[in-house]
Amino acid sequence: MTARARLEELGIELPSVAAPLASYVPATRVGGQVWTSGQLPVVDGELPATGKVGAEVSVERAQELARTAALNALAAIDAEAGLDNITRVVKVVGFVASDPSFTEQAAVIDGASEFLGELFGEAGVHARSAVGVAVLPKDSPVEIEVIVEIAE
Repeated sequence: MTARARLEELGIELPSVAAPLASYVPATRVGGQVWTSGQLPVVDGELPATGKVGAEVSVERAQELARTAALNALAAIDAEAGLDNITRVVKVVGFVASDPSFTEQAAVIDGASEFLGELFGEAGVHARSAVGVAVLPKDSPVEIEVIVEIAE
């Protein structure tokens, strides 16, 4: 089953590529890989939540936001190389705007990782980093980068 067909089966629509907030491109292809820029959980041009995880944003809500940011990364990959050309998710880097006492960054980024696994199966299992930070652009609770291998 193609990734696009699997999204349809899950009832998920691939969004338009989010416009960059500064001087960069949403994704770039290097050989057989596509690397995305950091993607925020933007929906229809707006952030559905802001603030620090562990304070204003719950772990569960942050997991949903990480999933949305991963979907936005897939939209950028689709525009660069075609969603159905993804052969493997190589790595996910997740940033979590964290309350100083918050230590569950890995659980937050599971929202993105589990979504990619649900979509791509074994090819969605990837290396990963989950990093707590003081603040993210636009006061977003999460930001996701994705690196994928694509069919040549």
